[in-house]
Amino acid sequence: MTKIARVETFLVAPRWLFVRVETESGIVGWGEATCEGRSETVRTAVEQLSELLVGRDALRIEDHWQVMTKGSFYRGGPILASAVAGLDQALWDIAGKRYGAPVHQLLGGPVRDRIRVYGWVGGDEPNEVRDQISAAIETGLTAVKMNASGRMSAVASVAELDGVVQRVAAAREVLGDERDVAVDFHGRFTLATARRVAPLLEPYRPFFLEEPVVPENSHLIGEFVRSTTTPVSTGERLYNRQEFLPVLQAGIAVAQPDLSHAGGITEVRKIAALAEVYDVQLAPHCPLGPIALAACLQVGFATPNYLIQEQSIGIHYNLGAEVLDYCLDKAPLTFVDGYVERLTGPGLGIEIDEHAVRTADKRGHAWRSPTWRHADGSYAEW
Repeated sequence: MTKIARVETFLVAPRWLFVRVETESGIVGWGEATCEGRSETVRTAVEQLSELLVGRDALRIEDHWQVMTKGSFYRGGPILASAVAGLDQALWDIAGKRYGAPVHQLLGGPVRDRIRVYGWVGGDEPNEVRDQISAAIETGLTAVKMNASGRMSAVASVAELDGVVQRVAAAREVLGDERDVAVDFHGRFTLATARRVAPLLEPYRPFFLEEPVVPENSHLIGEFVRSTTTPVSTGERLYNRQEFLPVLQAGIAVAQPDLSHAGGITEVRKIAALAEVYDVQLAPHCPLGPIALAACLQVGFATPNYLIQEQSIGIHYNLGAEVLDYCLDKAPLTFVDGYVERLTGPGLGIEIDEHAVRTADKRGHAWRSPTWRHADGSYAEW
C-alpha cells in the first residue's frame, strides 16, 4: 500500500527543516521545507497540511499539490509554499522508490548526464575575493557567485560604485576567460544605483546579474534589463508561475526558483516549462541542504533549459553541520571538474542518515536572517 501513514518534521543544523513521509507499507520519502529564518513557522504549516495527506495515496502527487495549494481560502506566500515544497519532494521520493527509478526518469527521462554547479564566495576586499575564488577553483568549481556589495546607500557614492567594480574585476582576474562569475545584487540596490552599476560591470562579463531589485519591485526589473547587455536573473523569492510571469515578460535571462520555496518539484517543473516559452534558462536557488539539492538535480536532469545549479558545500551559513553530513553515502552529491554526475538511485537519489537527523533535531536550531539597512540608515533591506 502507498497510503500515507505519518508525516514528521526535523529542525536540524545549520538552518534546515527536513520532512519525512512514511507510507503504510514502510516506504519513506524525504523532503526539505527550509525557509531560512522562518522554518519553525513552516514546521507548523507542514503539520497542518499533513492533515490533508495522512490516509491518502502517496502516488497522487499532482492531486495532493492542487489540494494543498488551492484547497483553502488563503494561498501562496513563502511559508505555505515552502511547506508544500517539502511535502511534494517527499512524495516524489516515495514515487521513485515505489517504482525503483530516479525521479528524473518519472519526469520524462534524462536530457543530460551531468549538471554544472557553482558555489558562493565571500570577501569584502579585492584581495579576499581573490583568495576565496582561488580556493573554490582548487575544489574543481568552474563557476562562482559573489555578492556585488555589502550595505549600499540608496544613491551610491562614487567610492561605493568603485568598490563593486574593483571586487568583480578581482574575480575576473583570478577566474580568467574560461570560468564564470555571477554577481548577486541581493536586492540591496535601488533601481537607480543598480542601473548605474550594471554598465560598469560589462567589461568583466558576469555570467549573470542576480536580483537587481527586491521581489516586491519586480515591476521595475524590465527597466534594469534594458540598461545592460549582461544576462539578468531573479526568482529565489518568487513562489509560483504567476509571480514568475511578469519577470519573464520583462526580459530576464535566468529564472531562479527555489525547490524548497516554490512549491517543490511539481511547481518548479511548470515554472521551467513557462520559462522555456520565453527562451529563459533555469538555475535554481539552493544555498540549503542535501535534500533540496537532490530535488534540484532531479529536475535538472529532465529539464532541457537548465543552465547551472547552485550548491552550498562550505558556505559560511553552514555552522554546526555541512551539506553532506546527513547523507549515508556522500558520493552522489560530490562534484568533479565542476559537475555532478546523473543520480541513478531511486527517488531523489540520496540516502538520508535518519539517526543523524533525529539526533540533530533534538538540538534543533534558531537561525535568523540578519537585519539590513542601507548605509544611510534608510529602510530595512536584506
